[in-house]
Amino acid sequence: MSHLMNTYNRLPVAFCHGEGCYLTDSEGRVYLDALAGIAVNTLGHAHPEFVAALAEQAGKLLHVSNVYRIPQQETLADLLAARSGLSEVFFCNSGCEANEAAIKLARMFGHKQGMDAPTMIVMEGAFHGRTLATLSATGSRKVQAGFEPLVPGFLRAPYGDLEAVRQVLKHHAHVTAVMLEAVQGEGGIHPLDPFYLTGLRELCDEHNLLLICDEVQCGMGRTGKWFAYQHAGILPDVVTVAKGLGSGVPVGACLAGGKAARLFGPGNHGSTFGGNPLAVTAALKTIELMESGGLIANAARIGAWLKENFAFALKGLPGVLEVRGQGLMLGIELDRPCGALVGQALAAGLLINVTHDSVIRLLPPLIFGAREAQELVEKLVPLIKDFLKE
Repeated sequence: MSHLMNTYNRLPVAFCHGEGCYLTDSEGRVYLDALAGIAVNTLGHAHPEFVAALAEQAGKLLHVSNVYRIPQQETLADLLAARSGLSEVFFCNSGCEANEAAIKLARMFGHKQGMDAPTMIVMEGAFHGRTLATLSATGSRKVQAGFEPLVPGFLRAPYGDLEAVRQVLKHHAHVTAVMLEAVQGEGGIHPLDPFYLTGLRELCDEHNLLLICDEVQCGMGRTGKWFAYQHAGILPDVVTVAKGLGSGVPVGACLAGGKAARLFGPGNHGSTFGGNPLAVTAALKTIELMESGGLIANAARIGAWLKENFAFALKGLPGVLEVRGQGLMLGIELDRPCGALVGQALAAGLLINVTHDSVIRLLPPLIFGAREAQELVEKLVPLIKDFLKE
């Protein structure tokens, strides 16, 4: 019996190595990876330039602590600021830590406005993490159940409903921020209408609120732009990233600008491991290879092809409700729970995921090419058709 804490229903497979968009298990079987470690492995597996950069940095320095300057951090902060339009960056280890930093920024912003109990508007169906504050912000009772009392200070509105946000503001005086995902991931792959984000930006400006975009899953080029909010042409006050930022090395970041800039001072927040030399090297090399390889344009192009071809292949099929998403962040919603498809796909040499019980979630590496896309459609469509016949 394993001494691992029983927090995952793990699939009966162990991978020993990978190359590009493929993984090989301990028995020598090869799988097409259409999940990328849940939107993490931006560069796929064992990218030679990425591996070389990590090996070189590991041979020099892994960790020194944030009580000293880390020049690579400063370089990475400059790169993220230039690509996001924001001005400050705090480095941490994960998405939920980045979101914790964002929540703390919002509360500090509220206190500076004279609020005793600043409150944030969050969205139904959201997923922001599993720490106590981020699971309280998350719109899922499944995630929250058993961990009450929840952290107070969150008001919920339907995702994509601007009038609902107006009504919350009308009845609550101490709102300090609105926090949302530009594309909900765990909630079922739901992209927002750009006009909603534009309206929300205007509403936040009108009421002096921070607009916080959680880009932990949908950021770093996955939707065909550096950040999903850029599809709407807006600029949030706070943006959080992680997952794909380090291509498998744990690193997260909370970016701030506008009204959220210069809120934190020394001692207000911190992280022991956050932004250490190895993690920052991974992020720097990820950005370099994304740009030199044209991976953001590739995500847009291959994602559009996949969306179109899945929609065509599944058109009119009873049980298929919708094919949706942006870039290489796609969901196929069925009219019934379909968790069994994960194991069936595994047996067919394909790695996928099911979220929100009935949505097949596809998050391939950004290096996914035409050949891999064709293979994905050819393997997954028959599995869906057979599953719906059962």
